[in-house]
Amino acid sequence: MSTEPRLAEVTDPEPARTAAPGSDQAVKETLEDYTLRFAPRSYRRWTPMVVATTALGGIAYMADFSIGAGIGLAHGTGNALVAIAVAAVVIFVTGFPLAYYGARYNIDLDLITRGSGFGYFGSVLTSVIFASFTFIFFALEGSIMAQGLKLGLGLPLWLGYLVSTLMVIPLVIYGMTALSKLQVWTTPIWLLLMVGPLVYLVATDPGSVDRFLAYAGTDGDGGVNTASVLLGAGVCLSLIAQIGEQIDYLRFMPPKTEANKRSWWTAVVMAGPGWVVLGALKQAIGVFLAVYIIAEVGPTAAPEPIQQFKHAFDAMMPSWIVLPLAVALVVISQIKINVTNAYSGSLAWTNSFTRVTRRYPGRMVFVLVNLGFALALMEADMFSFLNSILGFYSNCAIAWVVTVATDIGINKYVLKLSPHAPEFRRGMLYAVNPVGVVAFVAASGLSIAMYFHALGDTLQPYSPVAAAVIAFVLTPLMAVVTKGKYYLRRTDDGITEPLLDEDGNPSAVTYDCHVCRQRFERPDVAACQTHDAVVCSLCLSTDKVGDHVLPEAPAAK
Repeated sequence: MSTEPRLAEVTDPEPARTAAPGSDQAVKETLEDYTLRFAPRSYRRWTPMVVATTALGGIAYMADFSIGAGIGLAHGTGNALVAIAVAAVVIFVTGFPLAYYGARYNIDLDLITRGSGFGYFGSVLTSVIFASFTFIFFALEGSIMAQGLKLGLGLPLWLGYLVSTLMVIPLVIYGMTALSKLQVWTTPIWLLLMVGPLVYLVATDPGSVDRFLAYAGTDGDGGVNTASVLLGAGVCLSLIAQIGEQIDYLRFMPPKTEANKRSWWTAVVMAGPGWVVLGALKQAIGVFLAVYIIAEVGPTAAPEPIQQFKHAFDAMMPSWIVLPLAVALVVISQIKINVTNAYSGSLAWTNSFTRVTRRYPGRMVFVLVNLGFALALMEADMFSFLNSILGFYSNCAIAWVVTVATDIGINKYVLKLSPHAPEFRRGMLYAVNPVGVVAFVAASGLSIAMYFHALGDTLQPYSPVAAAVIAFVLTPLMAVVTKGKYYLRRTDDGITEPLLDEDGNPSAVTYDCHVCRQRFERPDVAACQTHDAVVCSLCLSTDKVGDHVLPEAPAAK
C-alpha cells in the first residue's frame, strides 16, 4: 500500500496535539505530555539548557547518600569508592546511546525499546520494570522525607509517609510545563545546601578526610576485594534505569541543527548519561558523611540523610537553624525527585495498559496507582532492607538497559540488522521480537538466580556482571540468528513524505488523523488500512478491532 493522505496546513500556529479516546481529563493530560507518543516539534519550545536543567533537577534525590553510606559502612571506603566508580562507568556507557536516541528522535525509553529488539508488545515487560523503578525510588525518597519530618516536626513515620506521597499530586498533574519551572527554580538552592556543608567540613576538619579514607567497614578489613566491589556495584547499578527518567525530559529537546549542535550535544551528554557523575559524587559524599557521624549516631542511623546533614550543618551553623535547614534540604530533594518518579511512572504504566487493553484511561489514574505501590512499600519499612531490594532489582534493570543500548550501538550501527531510525507504531512492528526479549529474559533470569545463591555462594556477587555480559552477548547473537527479520512487520507506512528532514530530524510536516480529528507531525502517523487517510499512533494503539492497522508486509532485506 502506498497512498498519500491529505496534507494539513503546516503553518498552523497551534502545536500538533492529541485527543485520545476517553474522558476530558485524559485528553488534557495527553495534550500536555504527549503520553505514549512522539513529542512534536511544535511543542518543543524549550532551549537545550532549559531541558537539561529540568532533567538534572530530577536527580536531586537523597537516596544516593543512603546507598553510598550503606555500601561504605558494610564494605569500607575503598571498596565503596571503587564500586561507585565501576557502576558509574557502566551507567554512562549504556546511557549514552539511549539518551541520544531519545533526544534526537523525541521519544521516550519505552518507544525506543519497542523498536530496539523487543517489539510492540514485548516492551511491556520493560515498561513494568521501569514503572517498578519509579515506585521503589519514590518509596525510598518518601521514607527519607518522613525521617526528616519526624526529626524536625515530630510527625510519626506513618503520617510522614502519607504526607510525602500526597504532596506531589498537585505538582505532577501538569506535566512538563510545571516540572520545568519547579526544577529550574529549586536547583540552585538544593546545590548550595548539599555542597556547602561538605566544603566546610573538609576545610575546617582535615582529619575527617583521613578517617573517611581509612574506614574499613563492618564486613571488610580495609583492603579492596572483588566480591565487595561487585556487591556494592550491584546496588549502585540499580540506578541504571534512571536514564529512563532523564529521557522523559530529553524527548523535549529542540531539533539538532548546525547552529545549536554544540549546546545540543552538551545538554544531551550532561542531562543524559552525565547524570551519573553527580550521582556518583553524592554516593561518595554519603560515605563521607556516614563515617563522619557514625560515632555519634551509630551504624543504624548513619545512612539516614537527615542525620547526615543535621550533623554536618551542626558543625558550621548556630543550633537553632540546623534542624530547619536539614529538613528543608530533605523536603526540597524529595519534591524534586518524586514529582519525576510519579510523572515517569505514570507514563510507563499508561504505556503498558494502553497496549494490552487498547484503552487509554488517562495518566492520572496511574499516578495514583504508582503512588499506592510506593506508599505500601514505605509502610512496610522498605528503608530497613534497602540494599537487598536494590541488589535484586538491579539485575532486571541492567539486563534491560544493556540489551537496548547494545541493539542501538551494535545491531544498528555495526551489524546494520536493526533499523537505524526507531519505530514504535502499531502495525509497523511485530508483536514480539526475540532479539531483545530472549536476551533480556536470559540475562535477568540467570543473574537473579545467581543473586539468590542458586549457582553457589562464590558466584553470587557476580550477578550484575552476568546480567550485563549475557545481555551484551545475546543481543547481537540473536540478531544474527534471526537475520533481523523480526524488527519490522512492514517497511512502508503508506506515506511518501520522508520521516526525517534534511538535517536528520523528525519531519515537522503535519497531517490530520481521521479518527480523532487532530493534527500530528509526520513521525506520529501512518496510513489507514480502510480509508484514504492517516491515523495517529495513539488511535492505532486504541483500535480494538484493527480496522486502521496496516496489514503485514515483507520487511526490507
